[in-house]
Amino acid sequence: MNPATDAVAEDLADYLQDPLRTSAPVKKRSSSAISASAQRERKILQQPGFVLHARPYKETSLIVDVLTRDFGRIALVAKGAKRPHSQLRSVLQTFQPLNLSWMGKTELKTLTSADWVGGMLPLEKSALVCGFYLNELIIKFLLKDEPHPALFDQYVATINQLAHGESAPVVLRQFELVLLRQSGLLGDIHLCTEQRAPVQPELHYVLDPQAGTRPARPGDHFPVLSGACLLAMADGDYSLPETQFQSKMLMRFLLSHHLHGAVLSTRQLLIDLQNL
Repeated sequence: MNPATDAVAEDLADYLQDPLRTSAPVKKRSSSAISASAQRERKILQQPGFVLHARPYKETSLIVDVLTRDFGRIALVAKGAKRPHSQLRSVLQTFQPLNLSWMGKTELKTLTSADWVGGMLPLEKSALVCGFYLNELIIKFLLKDEPHPALFDQYVATINQLAHGESAPVVLRQFELVLLRQSGLLGDIHLCTEQRAPVQPELHYVLDPQAGTRPARPGDHFPVLSGACLLAMADGDYSLPETQFQSKMLMRFLLSHHLHGAVLSTRQLLIDLQNL
């Protein structure tokens, strides 16, 4: 890495260690849901997962936020992980596939083992910043203990694509779309909810966060998109420059809206570095 990238990585590491800045502002979980979760004793073995971020806990331990395939985003106490010779210390790295085992009946469970799976290239330079952006989005938008296997699969695919040098703007837009869908914040973008009909490629639309896709009107403060762009996004086709530009504007707007104006630290870094 060059010095500029090193500085970015250091800023991101500081950010991800700060629990106050990684709390999810989008939704709050009801007390009844928390109580139900707390009553379930769980002993899970060899669950595929990835570390999203970790922060110190007591003198020698860490609280690790992870994304798992079948249990969604969960928090685990990694006891003794800060000790110099701890096996967990070297394994609990971001963007590396792990098999995780844990136990516990409370929302904060105890990590019992973590095994490195391998098979994925490490993220480097700008791809590393993009990876931290994915992690920040997941932390901000996903409630804990809610499974999202489709999003997990998209996360794995996105990391692989970034590691192999595929277009960052394209793979990030694809991930953002899946994230909003899986969070329950976005419906079918190829359908016009106001007219209850398929989007027409020759017309122009806006995506109202409350009402869904509808025809654009004079004075709209939402980003205006062509029907062709919405249909291409729904099909995962970002090959045209117009689709890349319009989808970028749309995702910036939707993410900002659902974050209530809160700034994503990694998004600003990406804009500064790559103008994404």
